[in-house]
Amino acid sequence: MLSDIRYKKMLWHSRRGMWELDILLLPFAENLLPTLGLDEQQLYEELLTEEDQDLFACLVERATHPDPKIQALVSRIREYAASGVRRPH
Repeated sequence: MLSDIRYKKMLWHSRRGMWELDILLLPFAENLLPTLGLDEQQLYEELLTEEDQDLFACLVERATHPDPKIQALVSRIREYAASGVRRPH
């Protein structure tokens, strides 16, 4: 189970230096992160360690992440963003 402190830390780290990343990562983190299994939560934490440019390249399909498990999570984030879910104001 995701502790409140850990969840808030991951939300904070989902806020990036690029607005484009914020609009992709924050809705996913706010709405789906608590429902992910422990393994996927750890993959998300690992994903957040990537440099903004590398992360952006993966999220807009300019690059593929070398770790297939993280790439699957990237695809899930992309699909969630494409579903039209927006961040609450």
